[in-house]
Amino acid sequence: MAAHRSGPLKQQNKAHKGGRHRGRGSAQRDGKGRVELKILCKKVRKELSRVDQRHRANQLRKQKKEAVLAEKRQLGSKDGPPHQVLVVALHNRISLSEAFRLLQDRDMGTVHVNEWGSTYSFMLLCPRLKHRWFFTSARPGDLHSVLDMAKVADTILFLLDPQEGWDSTGDYCLSCLFAQGLPTYTLAVQGFSGIPLKKQIDARKKLSKAVEKRFPDDRLLLLDTQQEAATLFRQLANQKRRHLAFRDRRAYLFTHAADFVPSEENNLVGTLKISGYVRGQTLNVNSLLHIVGHGDFQMKQIDAPIDPFPLNPKVIKSQKDSGMAMEVCASDVASDMEEDLKVLMKADPDRQESLQTEVILDPMEGEQTWPTEEELSEAKDYLKEGSKVVKKVPKGTSSYQAEWILDEGGESGGERDEDDDTEQDFMEEESQDEKSEEEEEEECETMTIGDSVRDDLYDEKMDEEAEEKMLEKYKQERMEEMFPDEMDTPRDVAAKIRFQKYRGLKSFRTSPWDPKENLPRDYARIFQFQNFTNTRKRIFKEIEEKEEEGAEVGWYVTLHVSEVPFSVVEYFRKGAPLIAFSLLPHEQKMSVLNMVVSRNPGNTEPVKAKEELIFHCGFRRFRASPLFSQHTADKHKLQRFLTADAALVVTVYAPITFPPASVLLFKQKSNGMHSLVATGHLLSVDPDRMVIKRVVLSGHPFKIFTKMAVVRYMFFNREDVLWFKPVELRTKWGRRGHIREPLGTHGHMKCSFDGKLKSQDTVLMNLYKRVFPKWTYDPYVPEPVPWVKSEISSTVPELDIE
Repeated sequence: MAAHRSGPLKQQNKAHKGGRHRGRGSAQRDGKGRVELKILCKKVRKELSRVDQRHRANQLRKQKKEAVLAEKRQLGSKDGPPHQVLVVALHNRISLSEAFRLLQDRDMGTVHVNEWGSTYSFMLLCPRLKHRWFFTSARPGDLHSVLDMAKVADTILFLLDPQEGWDSTGDYCLSCLFAQGLPTYTLAVQGFSGIPLKKQIDARKKLSKAVEKRFPDDRLLLLDTQQEAATLFRQLANQKRRHLAFRDRRAYLFTHAADFVPSEENNLVGTLKISGYVRGQTLNVNSLLHIVGHGDFQMKQIDAPIDPFPLNPKVIKSQKDSGMAMEVCASDVASDMEEDLKVLMKADPDRQESLQTEVILDPMEGEQTWPTEEELSEAKDYLKEGSKVVKKVPKGTSSYQAEWILDEGGESGGERDEDDDTEQDFMEEESQDEKSEEEEEEECETMTIGDSVRDDLYDEKMDEEAEEKMLEKYKQERMEEMFPDEMDTPRDVAAKIRFQKYRGLKSFRTSPWDPKENLPRDYARIFQFQNFTNTRKRIFKEIEEKEEEGAEVGWYVTLHVSEVPFSVVEYFRKGAPLIAFSLLPHEQKMSVLNMVVSRNPGNTEPVKAKEELIFHCGFRRFRASPLFSQHTADKHKLQRFLTADAALVVTVYAPITFPPASVLLFKQKSNGMHSLVATGHLLSVDPDRMVIKRVVLSGHPFKIFTKMAVVRYMFFNREDVLWFKPVELRTKWGRRGHIREPLGTHGHMKCSFDGKLKSQDTVLMNLYKRVFPKWTYDPYVPEPVPWVKSEISSTVPELDIE
């Protein structure tokens, strides 16, 4: 009789959970001698009542409010640095001289005008408002000066045209400033009183609508009279402050005066004395100083001279008449500065940061395991066995006599020469392969040609060679868009030699790849963090909690910077701003920086990988040749051109910078002008981030038999087919397959796929290799040519600030 079997609809009851209500004995048996903790290692969160929670929230709100008010009161006060305002004209009809005349109100306070080169600035001291201002402007046409001064400005005052707001030049300047990071800003309209009264309402509506695109919720102020200037001063003093993260954690200084003392050995190098107000953080003499655009330097000492622009000038009473008094002006203070000089700090050689940027490379320091005696003896025995040659000798010949018997034709020597020739041929082919890759990645230089009225003059100014290069670059970019990463297999060189550095991957996303294998020699020169995120958090925490010794924020100091070239002083005397930032620990050392950037919509020219670009990364400015890669996880595919549809990651060798930091990429044209290519931010400092170059070899199905096919034109000899046989194949229509066997000697091969192949399909093979950036870092960026309207192309607007 057959046994009864329950059907699929039988009720399944839950099992009894015996472990929930255990006794003390069973718990001790399961614990196996382990004892419970009597003290908790983590802090117990104390639960507050609802009244206490409200009280705590009110206290935190009050503390934040007091901190904001204290910061606002300190800026421009007698104990804090002057309120630095950068005036930027966004239209060529704006008159900076007229705006500065209105801002220099003698009724409000004392005005000290400073003019050097083409830069115009003045200090306004208002004892009645208990505030002091420092107004400055950039040189006409110098975008780098505008960007550098915006890095240290407390407020930017944008001057708008009443009819158009800003022109193409102003729009380009705003794009750069927004990408770098805007501090507190104010909008003022100049020339509004020149519009008839009946049209002023419509002009205001039209201007507000145009300004909404960039400044949606900002108020427009007027600047045509002294009353409007007074209203502008109140707005500048009381508005909400905006912070730039990359400068709040560092001490920085805008140079008001500079002096150069040449060294005894060389007149071109010496000690630079720069004077200014300390901002941001406390400045320590043992830290390194970065002068924007000139490099990193060490400080010898910090002096504390008398403040040349005190809010309340000293009043000196005469000994003869106590009723008579006189005020000490800034020139008198400057003359007495040498007498009242006070040394704050001198550098300690034991605690001072080093200027070492690279690891000193020792070729004998490579990892090498010395063989043991057993391995050496085994190697000798192996060499003896390998050196034995079988020869035909007469009977009765001893081994000693056999050594003297020569072979006919010298076979052994011929075999050795043939091996040497084979190895030499292989090295020659490898060098040819490297040359072909270098030719493949050769950089091109673009050139912008100015417009002309007559055709013959237009042709005279045209550079045919530059036109051909640009046309070739456009073709390469177009081919890369249509056939990404595809490459023709060379016929004169074997594919296994041409692609010997490449490998196949089962899956680009999940297949393992060791980031430490086959590193270039340049990786021995850079520094790498064991954990970059933890180091960054620790340094930032020390800045917030640790009290640093040195010059406090708001002090007027003189820095003695050692080993500075004379060109820095010449740069300052021409009228360019001289700005100094203190460096955080490790920020002078070289490593691999990764930055996320997006292409600027105004730039349409193709930008190829490993092409020299100009970087504005935080407070640094340098030149380098970057790699472009996709912003994905684990492994990142190389992009040969900077694409406009997606954000890419830029990889370069550069000094370490702790994020957050803004990034701007410029490209220098042949006429010396700089055009904005891309903008973004600093992602990480990580040499282990792998950038993988992909090469796609294509073949065509010759004969199709259901799931089998004969493929040709991928390879052109039998050895290459056998060499790449383990690599998986794919097709453009989604099929996957493998090479079964070669057919003939001309590169035909039999392949099997997971489905039937279409005759119009294309068979592909993906090969990968890791690539590294070029070491082309250069901290010295040439000054851009001032922009003139006739020289500006349609894609790059000019900067013409009067």
